[in-house]
Amino acid sequence: MSVPSSRNARGPARRHWPAQLALTVLLCLAPHGAEAAAVADAPTLVVDNSFAVDTLDPQRAFDPTSSIADRAIYDTLFTYRGNDLAHPTPLLVSSWVAKDNARSFTFHLKRNVHFADGTPLTSADVVFSLRRLVNLNGNPSFLLQGVTVTPLGRFGVGMRSATPDPQLPSILANPSTGIVNSTLVKAHGGTDTANASSADKAESWLNSSASLGAGSGPFVLSSFSATSQITMTPNTNRWGTKKPPFASVVVRNMVAPTQLINIQRGSHEIAIDLSAGQAKTLQRKKNLKVSFEPSAGVFYLVTNDDPHISPVTSNKLFQEALRYAIDYEALRAVAGPGAIQAPGMIPSMILGALSQKQALRQNLVRARAALAASGVGNERLALEYPSDLTINGLPFAIVAQKLQVDLRTAGFDIAIAGSPVSVFEPKFRANKVALGLWVWTPDFADPADYLVFAPGHLVALHAGWPTGSDLKTEQLAAKASAATDPAARASLYRQFQLALNTRSPFIPLIQPTQVFAATKDLANAVSNDIYDVDVTQISPK
Repeated sequence: MSVPSSRNARGPARRHWPAQLALTVLLCLAPHGAEAAAVADAPTLVVDNSFAVDTLDPQRAFDPTSSIADRAIYDTLFTYRGNDLAHPTPLLVSSWVAKDNARSFTFHLKRNVHFADGTPLTSADVVFSLRRLVNLNGNPSFLLQGVTVTPLGRFGVGMRSATPDPQLPSILANPSTGIVNSTLVKAHGGTDTANASSADKAESWLNSSASLGAGSGPFVLSSFSATSQITMTPNTNRWGTKKPPFASVVVRNMVAPTQLINIQRGSHEIAIDLSAGQAKTLQRKKNLKVSFEPSAGVFYLVTNDDPHISPVTSNKLFQEALRYAIDYEALRAVAGPGAIQAPGMIPSMILGALSQKQALRQNLVRARAALAASGVGNERLALEYPSDLTINGLPFAIVAQKLQVDLRTAGFDIAIAGSPVSVFEPKFRANKVALGLWVWTPDFADPADYLVFAPGHLVALHAGWPTGSDLKTEQLAAKASAATDPAARASLYRQFQLALNTRSPFIPLIQPTQVFAATKDLANAVSNDIYDVDVTQISPK
């Protein structure tokens, strides 16, 4: 995705449970005896986050804040351990097999899983949830586009696609693929039929505390406000042996300066949105653990390849000059501690990433020579960017200003032209930006998510680079897409990126710093680029 996206809540009419069903669920969820005392004595986990959320309906939600909550409420077929995004691990799946060059998958479900109301989780729930995801036609529907899902008995699920789909386990770790209680969701207006985008009325219920039995995760939704706070309480009927260790999990909408204050005086607390500069002031605090790591977001420069949009930026020598004019090391320093240069479009923590030795390096002699040879070096251009957007504490304006200095040093005549993201992003998607600064954050942790930069694919079309623009790059993309062996995939995706670095309208720049601050009274509190933080793996010390 370009940036974490969201959708408008539809606000469907709310439905009510039959009284007997509601009583049954409440009895199942109510803690008893020693269990009630343990829950009451447990601490509260607080996560401060700058909200980007419209809904918690897992098949509609597709933004960072909803991912935190939905990961806690709804189990997925696969998950990640800590911040290891290279190896999706089974969660609801006991075993699985891929056949026909990863076109066909069979997943065997664990048989001891039940929803928070005690209803067993079966293949019917998986099939309903994933078909609903596709047929709602919301932001995350593309994740399983072209994948057919069928039940194979009570605890088996088959999935098939027309093309190799080795990335499927990574996709099935995304919170939007969370499995819902099909019986309850249907009872409250949900449907997985082809017309679900207009017929499904379950969103309002899923956003309410009435949805107690909708998920099988370790927590249930207690309250939800898209502007202030999300509260979750333990699923005391949780399957498995590990019970939720917190009395509640509270996700609060806080701006970064307030997060900085709260994390210093709180306990069992996490701050997600601090800048590197803010986080540096916390490094001497004995009660805090602060990490500075590269995020999975990649800032990149785009030079439109369509001569009808810009005869200047579509000039290949002009593009070459841009590549070698940038002082990548100085740009990395501007981004702060923990940031790294992006050697390619695939970030460092995902299979197929390039090494730092393979990254582009500034070469002013080469840049000036290519600019002179282009014949368009004296043309004035505007570098467009979203002026009101900050990623990982790094404003686009800061990056744009640094690029302007570098490019002018090499002989380019560059002005910077910021506009609100609500203006910039539609213009970019309409293929109307000649020279732009943008970012890509992963939809799922697999290199296949970066095929959008191949000629004729989604982002390439935004940059005027259609099918037929570069045969070599297209062939590498096709081979990478079809490969299933991990080693072969890694090699092909590296070759694909090296081709992009030489021949495409895209110039990867930096992976900014992902700051993660947590109080030291928490165990297993780490950043995760898919969920921001997986609260299900955290416990008090």
